[in-house]
Amino acid sequence: MAHIIVVGNEKGGSGKSTTSMHVATALARGGLRVGALDLDVRQRSFARYLENRSAFLAREGLDLPTPILAELPRDAAEGGDPLSAAVAALDAQADFIVIDCPGSHTKLSQMAHALADTLVTPMNDSFIDFDLLARLTPEGKVLGPSIYAEMVWAARQMRGQAGAGPIDWIVLRNRLGTTEMHNKRKVGAALDSLSKRIGFRVAAGFAERVIFRELFPRGLTLLDLRDVGTTQLSMSNIAARQELRDLMAELRLPGVPGAV
Repeated sequence: MAHIIVVGNEKGGSGKSTTSMHVATALARGGLRVGALDLDVRQRSFARYLENRSAFLAREGLDLPTPILAELPRDAAEGGDPLSAAVAALDAQADFIVIDCPGSHTKLSQMAHALADTLVTPMNDSFIDFDLLARLTPEGKVLGPSIYAEMVWAARQMRGQAGAGPIDWIVLRNRLGTTEMHNKRKVGAALDSLSKRIGFRVAAGFAERVIFRELFPRGLTLLDLRDVGTTQLSMSNIAARQELRDLMAELRLPGVPGAV
C-alpha cells in the first residue's frame, strides 16, 4: 500500500501547498511514484501548482519527474466516498500519496487525517498559528490542546479502532526568523512543551523567500532550478534547497534516503 502523507492545518497561509509540492516533487525526483490530491476544492493551489508544471514542461519540451495528479470524483458510488475512491485509484500506481488539505475544517480533511501515515502541519512561527494547536495563558504557559490538535487526536483514535498504524506527526516551523528573536525562542519553548504532551515532532521548515512566489507560475520547485537553465543559484536559493533536504531527512519516510 502507498504511504500517505497528509499536509494539514486549519489556518490558511501557512505554506501547506508549497510544502506539499516540494515534498511530492522531491520524492518523484528520487525515482519514486508519487500521487497527489488537493482537497481544497475551491482554491486548488496544490492542483494548480501541478497543472502549471505540466503546462510549463510541455511548452519548454522538458521532461522532469512529476507527481501524478488525481481529482476527487464528482460522484461516488453508493455507500462510498470520493476521498477513498481517489486514494484507491492512486494506490495501485504510487509509492507515496501526498494529500493537501484546505485551511479550514471539512469532512474530507477530517477523513484524510485518519488516513495519514505521516502528518505534516506547517505553521507560521507565531503564537497566532500556535493557537490552533494549544490554548495558552497570557504568560505563554500551555493550558491544553486546541481545536486542530483535538482533531488529530480523534484521527488517531479512528486509526486505532481500525487497527491501522500510528500517525507520525511533524509540526513544521515555517517563516522562521534569521535571528534569535525573543518571540522565536518563546514559540520554540512552547512547541517543545506541547510536543511531549500530545505527541508530535518539531522540524524547521522554510524561511520567507521571494523564490517561492516566483516558482509557482511555472510549476517548478527549488530542486528543478538547474534543470531549467538556472546555473548560478543565489545564496538564498542554495539555503532554501538545504532547508528542503533537511525537511526530507526529518520526515523519515520509509525507503527514502536522508538527502534528495
